[in-house]
This record gives sequence, structure tokens and C-alpha cells, in this order.
Amino acid sequence: MSPSEAISIFQNALLLALLLAAPMLAFGLVAGLVVSIFQAVTQIQEMTLSFVPKILAIVASLFLFLPWMLNKLMYYTIELFGAAGSIR
Repeated sequence: MSPSEAISIFQNALLLALLLAAPMLAFGLVAGLVVSIFQAVTQIQEMTLSFVPKILAIVASLFLFLPWMLNKLMYYTIELFGAAGSIR
């Protein structure tokens, strides 16, 4: 395996990890912003109030995007194993 092939595999793995984490991070960000705005408007400064909606949003996004995420991961794994036969 040449260094350029190893770098390409590593880059694709990092890109896939970022792509798989993006929906959950986006849902958590939006939930955090909504809770922060709600806390600023109502002047409720409860620390635990911000964690529960974020966790629920992340779990909901996980269930929503899980089929897509598994499809992407399965396609990458099949591609990686297919290329493994040509690596020396």
C-alpha cells in the first residue's frame, strides 16, 4: 500500500465520520439555541434545563437518520473491503 492510498482511506474515513455525526450535531445545536433563547426570555437559569432537550433532540435525530447512516456506513465498508483485495 502506498502512502497516498493510506491517506485517501484515512481521509474518506474522517469525511464519513463527519458526515455521520453532522445530523446529530445540528439537531443538538438547534435544540441548544432554542433552550438558550427560552432561558434568556424567561430568565430561568436552570442548568439541567439545557441538557434534557439536547439529549432528546440528539436521540430523535439518531432514530430519524439511522437508516441513512447505516446505508452510508455499509456502502463505505463494502467499498473498503472491495479495495482490500487490490492492496499489497
